[in-house]
Amino acid sequence: MKPLIFSLLIIATVAAAQGKQTFSGTITDSMCPIADHSRMRMGSTDAECAIACISAHGAMYVLYDGKEVYTLSDQQTPEKFAGKKVTVTGTLDATTKTIQVDSITAAK
Repeated sequence: MKPLIFSLLIIATVAAAQGKQTFSGTITDSMCPIADHSRMRMGSTDAECAIACISAHGAMYVLYDGKEVYTLSDQQTPEKFAGKKVTVTGTLDATTKTIQVDSITAAK
């Protein structure tokens, strides 16, 4: 019985590790999901607009990779990267297009 449990734990660990991916794109908000803030312009920069949309209108931080928009599970860390290109590491829920964020770093 113990070898079976051990084997299942190893399989689960490997499956979880395989689920982690790296995504690159721009941190923006769900009201301006393709990072075009020209219509909202709630600040003098894209970053200010995104932060204002989050705080004043209940929008959510998202990652836009040039094609797809992904909601981010972490809604605090993205504020310091608003309007900037980043690399997000995490696990994608393809059904909800939400990334379970492990880390966010400035793009190199």
